[in-house]
Amino acid sequence: MASTRTLADPRLPLGGLLREWRAARKLSQLDLALAADMSTRHFSCIETGKARPSREALARIAAVLDMPLRERNALLLAAGYAPEYPEHEWDTPALERMRQAVELILAHQEPYPAFVLDRQWNVLMANGAASRVNRLLMEGRESRHGNLLHQVFDPDDFRGVIANWPEVAEKFLHHLHAQMAVAPMDPAPRRLLAEIMRYPGVPALGTLHDGRAPVPVLTLVFRSRAGELRFFETITTFSMPRAVTLEELRIECAFPADDHTAAVCAELARHDAG
Repeated sequence: MASTRTLADPRLPLGGLLREWRAARKLSQLDLALAADMSTRHFSCIETGKARPSREALARIAAVLDMPLRERNALLLAAGYAPEYPEHEWDTPALERMRQAVELILAHQEPYPAFVLDRQWNVLMANGAASRVNRLLMEGRESRHGNLLHQVFDPDDFRGVIANWPEVAEKFLHHLHAQMAVAPMDPAPRRLLAEIMRYPGVPALGTLHDGRAPVPVLTLVFRSRAGELRFFETITTFSMPRAVTLEELRIECAFPADDHTAAVCAELARHDAG
């Protein structure tokens, strides 16, 4: 995974960062100070630059604001401290054990697809089943993109074989907006949203609801020469990560939603093994 800059503008002072985050979380100085176990006067002095907070005080503030690790590093840098949470390349030896765990998940998902995404929706790893199903859907063609969002929204990519594309597109838009809400100052999801909105026919959020009760899980329906394939997905993340890379990693596993899809996946695996 390529290392990326922190979301914060390095020229933005600590007080500016805190005001931005308080506004995003809809917290007053009093609300935040009480939750962070400090006086309102002390917090006000921190926000106006009259007092320098300790690392411990910043940790309490970041916890109240529910800041992701990348943004906690940005807060520490703005206060003049070194970052606390490392960010490694995905293939670094420091993450070897975690990478082995991910590889085990991908292998155990066979003969059904699974893949790994970073915070910018780039596909970092995929199992053999994902490659086999992709080749079937794309008639042997390679995807134009290494980014999942572009694969889904580009009419010349996987979008062309997704039978219920408007529903799927809205689901991904919801995920992207949720990502923006978690880290409101992170430019990455906003940039991605701007890029995919340039594709034709992208639905507006909320336009597809017709009053019916929602299904428990959205099924992705693909057209293929083997007939319609139906999958639902689960997302796995690391519990209590202490590194930026791991916190931002997602493992997406696709499961067959009907017997036909399961049989096609099994047949693809047998053919590949033979």
